[in-house]
Amino acid sequence: MHPQPEENDVDRVFHALADATRRAMLERLSQGPVSVSQLAEPLGMTLAAVVQHVQVLEQARLVHTEKVGRVRTCRLEPAGLDAARRWLDARRTPWEQALDRLAQVVKP
Repeated sequence: MHPQPEENDVDRVFHALADATRRAMLERLSQGPVSVSQLAEPLGMTLAAVVQHVQVLEQARLVHTEKVGRVRTCRLEPAGLDAARRWLDARRTPWEQALDRLAQVVKP
């Protein structure tokens, strides 16, 4: 059985978010667009390693990059989190209902 396109999107987002370096990059990008080299400065890693992380974020649709001349600029794509948000929301209601039932059982 092959995953549905939505499942692939969810997998890519959670894979991207699973890495602390990529989460740090997203935090930085939440302050505004920056070049890849600026993104690399505080991370203490090679530019090539940063580019690999950025590519994972792009595949997850969390970041968009644009090259102008010799500078590649990254910007946050908040809509990329929509697939993960929908997946979490779909599971929230059953959990909330189960917790409500449990609360009724243990209620004095």
